[in-house]
Amino acid sequence: MSEQFSFRPVRKPNVIWVFGDQHRAHALSYRGDPNVFTPNIDNLAREGMRFDCAVSGAPWCSPFRGALLTGTYPHQNGVTQTPSPLDPAIPTVAMPFNDAGYHTAYVGKWHVDGSNARENYVPPERRGNFQYWMGYENNNNQNECYVYGSEGETPRRLAGYETDSLTTLFLDHLVDHVGGEEDYQPFFAVLSVQPPHNPFVPPTNPDRGAPRIHPSDIQLRRNVPDVPWISERAALDHAGYYAMVENLDYNVGRIRMALKDMGVDRETYVIFFSDHGDMLWSHAQTGKSSPWEESVRIPFVIGKVGGGANMNTGSTDAVINHVDIAPTTLGLCGIPVPEGMVGHDYSGHCISSNAAEFKGKPDRNAEPDSAYLQQIPRKMHSHTVNKAWRAVVMRDGWKYACTPGNDWLLFNTADDPCEQANYVYNRAFQKEKERCHKRLAQWIEDTGDDFELPDIRLE
Repeated sequence: MSEQFSFRPVRKPNVIWVFGDQHRAHALSYRGDPNVFTPNIDNLAREGMRFDCAVSGAPWCSPFRGALLTGTYPHQNGVTQTPSPLDPAIPTVAMPFNDAGYHTAYVGKWHVDGSNARENYVPPERRGNFQYWMGYENNNNQNECYVYGSEGETPRRLAGYETDSLTTLFLDHLVDHVGGEEDYQPFFAVLSVQPPHNPFVPPTNPDRGAPRIHPSDIQLRRNVPDVPWISERAALDHAGYYAMVENLDYNVGRIRMALKDMGVDRETYVIFFSDHGDMLWSHAQTGKSSPWEESVRIPFVIGKVGGGANMNTGSTDAVINHVDIAPTTLGLCGIPVPEGMVGHDYSGHCISSNAAEFKGKPDRNAEPDSAYLQQIPRKMHSHTVNKAWRAVVMRDGWKYACTPGNDWLLFNTADDPCEQANYVYNRAFQKEKERCHKRLAQWIEDTGDDFELPDIRLE
């Protein structure tokens, strides 16, 4: 007697967000970085859609997260700096998922309750309307992470390294939630971890071996100045950073296998991204909050394990921004985007055009030609830009940035990804400068921002 296949009933799609903190777009092996090996994220990129021009429109922890959760710009939702509290009256992405009958869950770093302190307690009414929430406000010690929430309001210390332990907590909840066919409920679930944010202290797990990356083996980007004290610091920081990225990749692999074991791999979109990048001594800068590529370019992949049903594969030059992530996520599930969200729905890039879910997707000709970037308050950290700034990233790769009343940077990142040729005061590129300046002015007006642009006329 021949074996018979049994097919599951058609289910609504699930979505998982997985994101770390300060994971720049370049720090992936599929992006060509020779210092790191990320096979699980690479496989997700092969199986899905790569948004290789994705940007962090506010490269600072809290402003990005406020925009991520609400689909609005920092100056519109009030989360303009780190730390800043997100007004609980502002709707978040969890609410339309709740209304559509989804289970919503959030695990890990929150950082929109207005504090940088690990001891800060986020009360239930300030957790973005997620049905299940286990997390913390902020933490800069990856080996000493405390969480609280739906499973108990008294903070408890996780047993191991933060990324490993939060992933275990996340997967345990999903396994409990998915259950059997009779009580199955689609889900939108978020895993937010602190690594590879500094301090660059990677895990030393005896079961998987010590980190394999040695400072002496690091190949620095060519825009890291060849100054002894900088290159020495950079090599040490990079080694820890990349080991933390590889640990995050390991846990992405755990999520991929768990989805297969739960039998929900083919209907679950996994969206992997970051809140912003890390300069890691490029241009003698550290951390984030700068308009250079290492700070503003983020990884962004939407895929399904094994490809899944009706999943497009490939890459797009769409400049997806922080405000676009929530609308795109809702679009993957066929849930209408609330009017209050100002971002664009890019889900049409991911869903096969012959699929029923593709109908009604936004016309690609109507997609933004650029993305708007902001550093709203002046930030006075060492080794970083100590000015407020605004910038525009054009879809063709041109980038233009201004500080108040001053034109500052003009790069063609398509030809110059390390941004070593600043054309802002080169008259030969005045036409491109004027084009970018006009678009930046339009973004400021359209979003209701308040910023003093310079007069760039040559006369």
